[in-house]
Amino acid sequence: MVKSYLRYEPAAFFGVIASVESNITYDSSGKHLLAPALEKLGIWHVRQGVCTKTLSPSLSSRAPSLAVTCVASAPSSLVASGYADGSIRIWDCDKGSCETTLNGHKGAVTALRYNKVGSLLASGSKDNDVILWDVVGETGLFRLRGHRDQITDLVFLDSGKKLVSSSKDKFLRVWDLETQHCMQIISGHHSEIWSIDVDPDERYLVTGSADLELRFYNVKHELMNGESMANETGPETGNDGESATQNKWEVLKPFGEIQRQSKDRVATVRFSKSGNLLACQVAGKTVEIFRVLDEVESKRKAKRRLNRKKEKKSAKMGVEATDNVEANHGTEEAGNVLVVTVPDVFKLLQTIRASKKICSISFCPVTPKSSLASLALSLNNNLLEFYSIESGSSTKTLAIELQGHRSDVRSVTLSSDNTLLMSTSHNAVKIWNPSTGSCLRTIDSGYGLCGLIVPHKKYAMVGTRDGKIEIIDIGSGTLSEVVEAHGGSIRSIATIPNGNGFVTGSADHDVKFWGYQIKQRPSQDSKCLTISNVRTMKMNDDVLVVAVSPDAKYVAVALLDCTVKILFMDSLKFFLSLYGHKLPVLCMDISSDGDLIVTGSADKNLRIWGLDFGDCHKSIFAHADSVMAVQFVRNTHYMFSVGKDRLVKYWDADKFELLLTLEGHHADVWCLAVSNRGDFVVTGSHDRSIRRWDRTEEPFFIEEEKEKRLEEIFEADIDNTFEDKHIPKEELPEEGAVALAGKRTLETLTATDSIIDALDVAEVELKRIAEHEDEKARGKVAEFQPNMIMLGLSPSDYVLRALSNISTNDLEQTLLDQIPRIC
Repeated sequence: MVKSYLRYEPAAFFGVIASVESNITYDSSGKHLLAPALEKLGIWHVRQGVCTKTLSPSLSSRAPSLAVTCVASAPSSLVASGYADGSIRIWDCDKGSCETTLNGHKGAVTALRYNKVGSLLASGSKDNDVILWDVVGETGLFRLRGHRDQITDLVFLDSGKKLVSSSKDKFLRVWDLETQHCMQIISGHHSEIWSIDVDPDERYLVTGSADLELRFYNVKHELMNGESMANETGPETGNDGESATQNKWEVLKPFGEIQRQSKDRVATVRFSKSGNLLACQVAGKTVEIFRVLDEVESKRKAKRRLNRKKEKKSAKMGVEATDNVEANHGTEEAGNVLVVTVPDVFKLLQTIRASKKICSISFCPVTPKSSLASLALSLNNNLLEFYSIESGSSTKTLAIELQGHRSDVRSVTLSSDNTLLMSTSHNAVKIWNPSTGSCLRTIDSGYGLCGLIVPHKKYAMVGTRDGKIEIIDIGSGTLSEVVEAHGGSIRSIATIPNGNGFVTGSADHDVKFWGYQIKQRPSQDSKCLTISNVRTMKMNDDVLVVAVSPDAKYVAVALLDCTVKILFMDSLKFFLSLYGHKLPVLCMDISSDGDLIVTGSADKNLRIWGLDFGDCHKSIFAHADSVMAVQFVRNTHYMFSVGKDRLVKYWDADKFELLLTLEGHHADVWCLAVSNRGDFVVTGSHDRSIRRWDRTEEPFFIEEEKEKRLEEIFEADIDNTFEDKHIPKEELPEEGAVALAGKRTLETLTATDSIIDALDVAEVELKRIAEHEDEKARGKVAEFQPNMIMLGLSPSDYVLRALSNISTNDLEQTLLDQIPRIC
């Protein structure tokens, strides 16, 4: 009889506050901040500092969701999020549901921007294309091509009639959305343009690049009679007819430049909602805040500057006056003509310096009464900070940091009853509820590499990189004691089955056995737990992993020389030596019955050994990179392994078969913990997330899983099969032209097949109806039996029903796939 297994599926993940590779933004009300967390989108209540809701793709398909790369909020409750696979999802924050999914890009989405009313959405991607989407109709309008590199930012102008796009190809392009063509190309940047923005009144457009300057442009608006109206600031060009013809198509006119303080490249430039502030975030730790003066103040400042210039001229009598050219500002002053320059409008107000590198910024759309604006910062150490900007200084009002580690998760450990989860990182230990994902305790510590929770869940032990064992009081959330245990980093810690102590292995070549003791707290009546060194065993090389058999008969020690030594626990005499790995063993575990020991190595292999004779039962090429952790499910020979290839794998150690491959992590997976009953598994990763995988009641078979893996490989090649290179050259859009917004996906191919089937069924049914009418005309009246597949519908209604089941975004591409069949 074919053996069946129970399936594990992703249940939850926690520990990530804000992703590094995406931006943050406020919602339209200003009460919530939208912070992407890998494939999820967290909605944080700013005042309470809690995550009230998470928006995540449906788990209906077992394929892992890619990370969110950018997010944009509409004036309504809608939010658009772009993903690494090129898809865009429209969410309703109030309902917490996905309204629609838009597929059009072939690369990661890098820019999203709504128009002012929220009816149009522009998206840019790594595929160098810009796509305009109809949010109401849930479909793509057209694709704009012309850039030669990744799109970095987008902004609407002239009530959504024009669109400005920036790219890493060093060009700005202005698109006329009514005629669907590029009407202006702006050069002059010496490096990639990383961000652009326009003030709410659409007077100035600012660009930020790797240069030391911010470049500004005046925005020209079209009047009702078709004439153009330029901003009053800045000098006019010539009056000849050629210049007038040229300026007719100029939407953006160079206004000038202003020097930045930081030497790092610009990451984001954003105007505040009121337009009185401009924030320039660099790819470092600083944000420069500029004050935007209104027209009256800027002219007054320009007039004072002109008066000072007159005074200097009058002081130099007899010297011929020459025209002064302000090269840095790109403007001129001829005679006594008043000309407003960039420094007259934009004034550096202050500089905000964060503790870590800033990933993204966002202005609150609601201006507070007591300050100029509120600014949210996303840092690269999984942290959100909020600042109140005042005229003279800025104050940090809130920091969201307790819900995640500042760096990667190095170890996870479950308590004996699986109700507590401990995770360690470079500067903190966190205690979690594994069921809800809520953080219960946060304790400052050293760089924890391993740990365990003492029975009865009152204390925990953490082994650190500097060779110390930290004793943590879980109840009070404090560090009870620090013991100088080893002279090198403690790589592994294993509990003794009787619960009276544990074993540690270190880079100082020592394996130490520890016992628990109770001592009196100094100057207190209470008692606390402490540890004492019972035995020490010197090894010949660095100790990487230690493991104790469930019957406490053997202790296994993995060394840097790629071998594993099996010793008797009581006498510490040599029993077996396991050798065969080509690189050092990084993890190992012993089965509950003590029959098998499994080792995982940096050579990407898992080796299953018999603990009775030390023979290698099987060597399995398990992961595409180093195997970082492996653990048996209790009372079984099933086991889980994780590696640097971001995968979690489920194995049968008796049949040496791969049962499941669990995808979901976005970086190296460092650690693993399996519950005592095997009903869930917890993994920790370099992406700072902690994921829980639950065992379901759904059975599966090995052969079926093998077939599914082959199907996934086939589906992954669909996009490569139908790329533009297979389209005839004459159908390829030229540079600067428009193209269709959609793309061929697995959904469109499935929809095409459903339409073909519906047409075939309807065609056959029409023939049957015609034949029945002929028989009826000849007097042979017979009762017509309709096709049961059509569910009592007429042929036209049956085809219409098949069309209505296709999403609006996929309908155009699906119908285009029908053209070869019709022709």
